[in-house]
Amino acid sequence: MDRDTVKALLEDIREQRISPDEGIERLRTLPFEDIGFAKLDHHRPLRHGMPEVIYAAGKSPEETAGIFARMAAHDGNVLATRATPEHASAVLAAVPAAEYNRRARTIALVRDGTERGKGVIAVMCAGTSDLPAAEEAAVTARVMGNRVELVVDVGVAGLHRLLAQQELLSTARVFIVCAGMEGALPSVVAGMVGAPVIAVPTSVGYGASFQGITALLAMMNSCAPNVTVVNIDNGFGAAYFAAMINRL
Repeated sequence: MDRDTVKALLEDIREQRISPDEGIERLRTLPFEDIGFAKLDHHRPLRHGMPEVIYAAGKSPEETAGIFARMAAHDGNVLATRATPEHASAVLAAVPAAEYNRRARTIALVRDGTERGKGVIAVMCAGTSDLPAAEEAAVTARVMGNRVELVVDVGVAGLHRLLAQQELLSTARVFIVCAGMEGALPSVVAGMVGAPVIAVPTSVGYGASFQGITALLAMMNSCAPNVTVVNIDNGFGAAYFAAMINRL
């Protein structure tokens, strides 16, 4: 339940389209709903402008499906991240309209396509091996009401591929840049654009990449001042932050 929904509800009560008792019933699950094994934060859209997201890792398929179904009973979009095929099977049985992205490991129910961002969020990844993080970011940003352009395989081993994206580089409002190995791509992009760059280190690379730690440290030491860094493989966190910037 977001700000617009609450405002519309109050106007319905004022205009006597619904009774005060009916209005109270609709507000009954604010600020949260206790379903036994979880407490669903339906109040979060009022505080943050975006709904709570389900982190499926560590939850059973049945728990994930139960949470997803309860959130789907309310207005708005629903998103689960780090979902396995088993999670997806249980959720889709409960909410058939949801969609599973195997590579991104997301389950999304999109019912509100309202564009809330003020520009394009560009999601770029250095190589196709970085796509799990990049697609997680792209799905998350779209669920949160943003236009997204996903550009794949534009790493520093062939910079001409990046330079071919001049139009996007000059027009996107926020950039999410995913890279493993030495993690150089965010610094290169940031040096070319006048917009925030959110760097996502990925756990891609041979032994000395240390499952993304090398890329993480390289990005944190970027000499480009318009770079900020999220955790390893955290496409979701990058997209959430990008969506907040894009609404300003």
